[in-house]
Amino acid sequence: MKLNDLDVEIVQKNIKHVHLCVYPPEGRVKVSAPFNMTHDTLRVFVISKLAWIKKQQLKFRSQEREAPREYIDRESHYVWGKRYLLKIEETEAPPKIELKHNKLVLSIRSETSQERKQAILEAWYRENLKQAIPALIEKWQSRMSVHVNRFYVQSMKTKWGSCSYHSGSIRLNTELAKKPLACLEYIVVHEMTHLLEPTHNSRFIGLMDQFMPKWRFYRDELNRLPVRYEEWGY
Repeated sequence: MKLNDLDVEIVQKNIKHVHLCVYPPEGRVKVSAPFNMTHDTLRVFVISKLAWIKKQQLKFRSQEREAPREYIDRESHYVWGKRYLLKIEETEAPPKIELKHNKLVLSIRSETSQERKQAILEAWYRENLKQAIPALIEKWQSRMSVHVNRFYVQSMKTKWGSCSYHSGSIRLNTELAKKPLACLEYIVVHEMTHLLEPTHNSRFIGLMDQFMPKWRFYRDELNRLPVRYEEWGY
């Protein structure tokens, strides 16, 4: 569907409700709709959401992005929202990462490539996240009366997290290990709330208000922080 200068991808499938998504980095628009929804009805729906779509597109395009990483000495890296300066130390032992004061010390062999440095650091971030998530899930399961069957940690270029309503599982972006812990907790609660309500309707908003009254503050904080150069906000 084309509306003036806006291209909208329409996908009709076996669902009950219409879903509108705006994707980064440039604000691609996609509408998922039930099979029985007519083209004219879809057009009216999209027109009614134009102001919101433009707002989301502007947010994605203006969000600050980090410079591409080179994995060299004194380069800035973030762990749980705190800035550290990378320090490369050569060793003949297996690779290791330690936090020392304001330094993120990466001990590696002298011939290690940039791609390998990146892989080592990303694996370390992933492990940090895996260790932090279980306590948060346990904390909120009793408060929300919901059970998470399983969680996954993975690199995600378009979302901070996702939820599989039917399997009771949630997925979280490895980049969250770079953000303040409160932002991770907000995303965990957000995805767990989707186990109760799969859409972003008024019931979902009401549940978020009930469980985490300051969730909008954490959402805005997360979207204010710089993201990887090829990624976006939430």
